[in-house]
Amino acid sequence: MISSTSNPQIKNIVQLQKKAKTRLEQGAFVIEGIKMFEESLAGGYLIKAYFSESYYKEKSEQESGYFTGYSYEVVTDSVFLDIADTLTPQGVMAIVKKTEYSIEQMLSHPAASLVLLEDIRDPGNLGTILRTAEAAGITGIILSKTSVDMYNPKVIRSTMGAIYRMPFLYVEDFGAAVFQLIENDFSVYAAHLLAVHSYDQVDYKAKCAIMIGNEANGLSEESSRLATQYIKIPMEGKVESLNAAVAASILMYEVYRNKRSRLNHTE
Repeated sequence: MISSTSNPQIKNIVQLQKKAKTRLEQGAFVIEGIKMFEESLAGGYLIKAYFSESYYKEKSEQESGYFTGYSYEVVTDSVFLDIADTLTPQGVMAIVKKTEYSIEQMLSHPAASLVLLEDIRDPGNLGTILRTAEAAGITGIILSKTSVDMYNPKVIRSTMGAIYRMPFLYVEDFGAAVFQLIENDFSVYAAHLLAVHSYDQVDYKAKCAIMIGNEANGLSEESSRLATQYIKIPMEGKVESLNAAVAASILMYEVYRNKRSRLNHTE
């Protein structure tokens, strides 16, 4: 049983939680919670699990075979509380493998619908966008390198497991990635204040991408100019803009509605 925060494994967990560089070097990240752990186990992502002493005792009494078939350590409750990133930890933590995706995978889907995120900084926003993207049938997410790290613990929690299933890719040159999509017959729709048409007045193409910009500043001029078409979300009252995750969710579900409508017409 691990009983000290000075233990090398515990120190490594803390580094993985705090530093994107460490996560990059090890090709791994930390998850918390029973659901996230069980999904990592089922999907083959698990490297090593860590259980609090009290959770281990309780689960051992309930399910005798629960702790077989994978590598794990038991940690004293006090140490577990010290390293947990959540306020009320469930007693389950794990180091899991990162998944790598390529731009070719993003392009190859015959009816791809992508989300392009430029300089998204808020972990909660990114996690919510990822989770909603899965629900709305989005096939992939492309992010500028200036966006928050997808493996940030706060992002991971917000995804509610979608991190394992939604393909995503950080790119060095965001504009070049957008241009590559257009060269591959994608229509790119940018949420922009200069838009003439509302988001629900547009017929989204079979291969399309929605572009969302920074929470405070929106899309850069360089990226905006690459868009096939500008779209806007009409708003009442004195509200000037929507939260980035809310705006992205509205647009993703409109793309989803378009796809379902096309399917219904072909059946």
